[in-house]
Amino acid sequence: MCQCLTSRAWRSVFAVLLLLSAYTALVYANTVGAQGFIVEPSVPKAMPMIIITPPPRPIPPVTRETSNYSISEETIQATLNDSVAQVNVSQTFKNEGSTTIEASFIFPLPYDGAIDSMTLMVDGKEYAAKLLDKEQARKQYEDIVRKNRDPALLEWIGTGMFQSSVFPIPAGESRTVTISYTQLLRHNNGLTEFIFPLSCARYTSKPIAKLKIEAIIKSDVAIKNVYSPTYNLKVERNGANNVVASVDLQNQVPTNDFKLFFDQNPDDLSAKIQSYRPDEKEDGYFLLLATPKIIEDEHASIPKTVVFALDVSGSMSGQKIAQARDSLAFVLERLHDNDKFNIVLFDSDIVSYKDELQVSTPETRADAINYVKSVRSGGMTNIEGALKTSFAHIDKDESTGPKYLIFLSDGDATTGVTDEMQLAKIARNFNKKNTRVFTFGVGYDVNSRLLDRFVRDGRGQGEYVEPNENIEERVAALYNHIESPIFTEVQFDFIQPENSDAKYFVNQVYPSERIDLYSGEQLVVVGRYSTPGKVQIKARGKVGEKDCEYLFEGDFTNASIDSSYAFIERLWAGRRVGEIIDLLDLNGMNKELLDELLELAKKHGILTPYTSFLADDSVALNDSANASRLHANFDDMAVNNYANASGVAQRRLKQNYRRQNSLADSSAESVAGSMDLARSASRAMGGSMSAPMAAPRRSSLSRAAAPALRNAQEPLELSASLDDLADNNAPQQKMRNIAGKTFYFKNNRWIDASITEELEKALKPIDVEQFSDDYFELIAKLGSDFAQYLTFDEPVDINYRGQIYHVNNAQ
Repeated sequence: MCQCLTSRAWRSVFAVLLLLSAYTALVYANTVGAQGFIVEPSVPKAMPMIIITPPPRPIPPVTRETSNYSISEETIQATLNDSVAQVNVSQTFKNEGSTTIEASFIFPLPYDGAIDSMTLMVDGKEYAAKLLDKEQARKQYEDIVRKNRDPALLEWIGTGMFQSSVFPIPAGESRTVTISYTQLLRHNNGLTEFIFPLSCARYTSKPIAKLKIEAIIKSDVAIKNVYSPTYNLKVERNGANNVVASVDLQNQVPTNDFKLFFDQNPDDLSAKIQSYRPDEKEDGYFLLLATPKIIEDEHASIPKTVVFALDVSGSMSGQKIAQARDSLAFVLERLHDNDKFNIVLFDSDIVSYKDELQVSTPETRADAINYVKSVRSGGMTNIEGALKTSFAHIDKDESTGPKYLIFLSDGDATTGVTDEMQLAKIARNFNKKNTRVFTFGVGYDVNSRLLDRFVRDGRGQGEYVEPNENIEERVAALYNHIESPIFTEVQFDFIQPENSDAKYFVNQVYPSERIDLYSGEQLVVVGRYSTPGKVQIKARGKVGEKDCEYLFEGDFTNASIDSSYAFIERLWAGRRVGEIIDLLDLNGMNKELLDELLELAKKHGILTPYTSFLADDSVALNDSANASRLHANFDDMAVNNYANASGVAQRRLKQNYRRQNSLADSSAESVAGSMDLARSASRAMGGSMSAPMAAPRRSSLSRAAAPALRNAQEPLELSASLDDLADNNAPQQKMRNIAGKTFYFKNNRWIDASITEELEKALKPIDVEQFSDDYFELIAKLGSDFAQYLTFDEPVDINYRGQIYHVNNAQ
């Protein structure tokens, strides 16, 4: 993807040329993808074209202008066939300024030799271009940074460059730029990797109106794992050998690169391992991807048992009961032949559709749907009776197939047993067939903590449906997921064949319980390991009534050479945070867990309603009072809120972290939405949550996009206060997560969260002046992995490979 960076045409007594217009750049780069930028020459055309527009800015500094272009539409289509990608990119740029932009398109290459051909067209006309190797390109990038005094381009140092000739974009007009290229794909630990950088889209003056990414994967061998750690994919499987993975975004500023991993495997189950270990003295982190075979004939799937327990009390009247009826009808229509089912309706009384489980046939499904149409609401809420009756039906089933209870309610128990702990105990004691419990909490009056207890004990999944959301869509999404079980009661064992004594070298693995795998499902398991080396993964479970196991091989790295796989640690940390919050919520306060939650939140920049104070300028990162702040926040917000909007919002956020599969699941939009709700509910109850705080200035290249970051698909790197997160026009970030590191803005400089007072004393920091010769020599020495941490306008303190660097503003 491309992107424009605009700065001001400046005047200076030292300038020998009249700078005619603004410097406009469209940046597009990273490690294994394609990204570019447009630059407008700042000198008369008779002169040799230079990439740099402004000379060094005078002191005091002049405020840079924000970019004056927008991307109205972007389409990326990639066909991935074995090790080769054919990529076509179309972008429509609009000049939002009042003068013509004379633009040159620059496209940073992923790595030398990765692209063997490239064509660039502007409104259908082909433009000449030349290739620069990474050393020539490095000089171009460094020159821009030196003369603009703007560090944002440092993240692209280390890539080659494709540069076009000049073309105009008149004021107020649009130009469509298309690129076609062939790219060699990389392979790592059995996975093929395709990366298309999108992060520089944050430099546009407006969110991208329409962004569509479509990757068509073709292979002669069955395609199994298809996974993106940065975006939630829509995956369509057209048979075993053709997959379409897509992402559609509207009015957003994507700030993560598009990363896609896939593999080909003819076996019934495929599993692949990736690992990341930034410090060989500490535990490493692993990502396990597993996908079973695709079932195209429903008769080949394992018969399952489903009981649907539906709350029909008076509070469910109106639109809620109508949508619930439609949800139930959807599930019934999608049952496979030979599945078993029943329906339990509960208000003050308990009514079952049939006395016994029904075998699914076209006739029984049609009759059940007619029954559902007659359902009406009224009465109180007897959750005790619903649980006992539902599990009693399942107890009569002697089959060995998977069993599911789908429980939907909009309130708390009002008759029968009403105590939360007693109801949770009933659900555990009466669940004698290892039934998985899936809950849907509708509205804000539901006892969200009770439903979370059902889910944890029942090894299922909890969903919360807000008043303005459609119940049927949420139920349909869940059932589409569990419709065709393939491999059930699965657990993974990790073995080190070269070290038979190593039995407990993995820890804090999530999900930790036995799981079911479904046709076409992408399972994501994360965990930690203490011992590197070759590893065997044994998957044990049932296929129908037969015990089965599969053996896979992988490798736990001893030490990662760069931060390419830092997302693995971030995914693990997100799930661990969700696990800790769940344990605290359901089991009560625990000092060790609170301390761990605080440390994880600080290190990884994981914002929750309870740790938002970390980004407050007035709060030191290592303040001894932070533990007390966290305890008080959790006690006020979570413990005392469970049957209201605040409780629902917090538990929805907790569940999102517990099953986080990609960085998009902790995006600013999803997290801020839940925190907005919690904040509003707290205020309505007379409470108070964090106040707005002053924010630092981000690099001018990205400052234009700050108002749109609220909707960005990125790890939560935004303002930590709930008020700021609720505000679409919040100024800038006060916390940023870059390639495994988290930086906080404290006392007018960015601070690496891993730096402590003790570490400062032990490592003797090195002071470096921004844009000095020493600065660029350091970048040349440590490379692009280090340079990405320098993309701040303000001073920054960095802990990198056992050395602390204080990077200060130029004098």
